[in-house]
Amino acid sequence: MLTFLFTLAILFVEFFKTGLFAVGGGLATIPFIREMGAAHGWITEAEIANIIAIAESTPGPIGVNTATYVGFKVAGIPGSVIATIGLVTPSVIIIILVAGAIRRYSDSHLIKSLFTSIRPAAIGLITAAGFSLLLVAIGVKADFLQFRFSADLYTLLKLGLYGVFLFFAFWKKTSRIHPLFFILTGGALGAILSL
Repeated sequence: MLTFLFTLAILFVEFFKTGLFAVGGGLATIPFIREMGAAHGWITEAEIANIIAIAESTPGPIGVNTATYVGFKVAGIPGSVIATIGLVTPSVIIIILVAGAIRRYSDSHLIKSLFTSIRPAAIGLITAAGFSLLLVAIGVKADFLQFRFSADLYTLLKLGLYGVFLFFAFWKKTSRIHPLFFILTGGALGAILSL
């Protein structure tokens, strides 16, 4: 029983830290969750990629869906509840404490500078998460410390197909194709390439 309660406490603390520092939305939580997976063995890179694919295809924020999944995997339903509460608690506290002050001091140069300086960190976290997920999705093994890149012909073919798909996904902004088409096409492409 004590071990289970200790596990729940660790889940809460880890996801509280993630919620506190993951500025920029759900994708910004991914580097923290990868670190958590490496430290505790709770989630693998492939599972993270699958969670993001599912979360992007279904309603709900990525960070909350991931916290719920990891919590459930580690400690069942109590774990999913604790991990989710841990993730959203910092946001609730910050909103309660800061919302009035931000409204009152929204014209302050200091407040504007603070939010301006947070943007690059958020963009960096989201970019790092996206790039690492791309590598997992296409099966490329890259060692950034030694600057080695290895991929077989099949992986390069998948990378090329994903590039074409990405081009058409951005092209949709200039056309009237419904986003559901891209979700279904992406799912079909992934199923075909995994055969």
